[in-house]
Amino acid sequence: MALASAAQGQTLREALVEAYNENPNLAGERANLRAIDEGVPLARADALPSLGVQGNYIEALIQQQNSFLAPNRSLSTNLNASYPLYQGGRVKNSVAAAKTRVLAGRANLRSAEANLFTQVVATYNDVIRDEAIVQLNQQNVRGLEVNLTATRDRFEVGDVTRTDVAQSEARLALAVGQLRSAEAALIGSRESYVEVVGSAPQTLAPPPPLPNLPGDPQAAVVTALNSNPQLQAAERNRDAAGLDVRVARASRLPTVDAVSGGNYFNYFGSSGGSTVGTSIPQSGTSAQAGLSFTVPLYQGGRPAAQVRQAQARQGVAIEQVTATERGIISQARTAFANWQSSLRVIEASEAAVDANRLSLEGVRAENSVGNRTIIEILNAEQELLNSQVQLVTARRDAYVAGFALLAAMGRAEANDLGLDGGALYDPLTNYERVDKRWIDWDSDPTPQPVGSRTVDVVAQTPIVNKTLEPDLQRPVDTDPANPSGGVNTPR
Repeated sequence: MALASAAQGQTLREALVEAYNENPNLAGERANLRAIDEGVPLARADALPSLGVQGNYIEALIQQQNSFLAPNRSLSTNLNASYPLYQGGRVKNSVAAAKTRVLAGRANLRSAEANLFTQVVATYNDVIRDEAIVQLNQQNVRGLEVNLTATRDRFEVGDVTRTDVAQSEARLALAVGQLRSAEAALIGSRESYVEVVGSAPQTLAPPPPLPNLPGDPQAAVVTALNSNPQLQAAERNRDAAGLDVRVARASRLPTVDAVSGGNYFNYFGSSGGSTVGTSIPQSGTSAQAGLSFTVPLYQGGRPAAQVRQAQARQGVAIEQVTATERGIISQARTAFANWQSSLRVIEASEAAVDANRLSLEGVRAENSVGNRTIIEILNAEQELLNSQVQLVTARRDAYVAGFALLAAMGRAEANDLGLDGGALYDPLTNYERVDKRWIDWDSDPTPQPVGSRTVDVVAQTPIVNKTLEPDLQRPVDTDPANPSGGVNTPR
């Protein structure tokens, strides 16, 4: 699946690419996966040789009077090496568990990508929706201002009463309040966009259609159970927990190591003289090699407790798979229902907008011949505004629900969306880089920030520069005495 680019304006694809490259939460998830990758060489290190040197230099300040042969100073060094031959399966299962957790970490990273993209889609459509609502309310305020002027003119010639003027003034004041609320909501949506994407929204192009949406909830569930990264991560963690039980059981088994060592000493000529027929050497070396084995007989119940603990955690992981599966099924079905419901709301709202627009025109015409009152015109205008707001809200809800459905199905990740903002992050690259490393003095460069800061992004305003959609536009002139045109034309 790929999101097509729009012909003009800032596109949803561009917003997704920017968030993918610069969002700090996603960058943190990538760093967390790199930390999980290091679990494999950490586990494998227990199967590699170990080598160490120990040294001592001793200077005798006061010697005992009967210590005839003790040196006044001495230097000794020991070189020890060991190589594990048999660990009861502990290392093998530890490495397997670490590799399994790497797979779980990759699935979690995929889930983080899908969650981020869902946030971007939601904030992108929130801005579009709230911009339209602000424009609709601005349009409504302008229309009510014209209506109030015309009503006052008709009051001056005795065509309407003071009550009609008061009703027009009250409705205008209410509309101004609604406009201010809509402007505040738009500012909030734009600031949320800045937080998620990393830059201020420009003129946003309409989002492209969402492809490959399922035809029924069962198809969505089947795809989700096969592809959802959250469920895959839970299954990998369950498998790793099973391997942890084997690791715990290995602590009750014997271990065998190949060992070797060497020793060097030097008394610097400070040792005692000679005894009958012999002399004390002032320096020397020695070496040894062999096998070392340990057979645990009794450890105070520690191994059994470790096994039971690992089994309990395995039980937690098993239940977590079931719980995640339930959540995925519910998420897929709910998203499908929300998507379908929003589509029906769009159809109903479009019909309501057409009907209310026709109703408003009729009420104005009837008012011009005295069959309708000013309040009926005001009510018709409010109903038209409400249906238009409901329409743009339903469009937003349908798109967000559709994308959430794709996310639940495991089809809302970078590879699925066909993002072209550069090379995609490949978690396998880092794993292959660190998997076989065994040098003790190896390290990576000091981490630097990846996510972009937004402190320099100016505070957002409710100013809207783009043109309102044609099907949401209506004439500003709402003079009840002259529906066809003219602002100050009292009957």
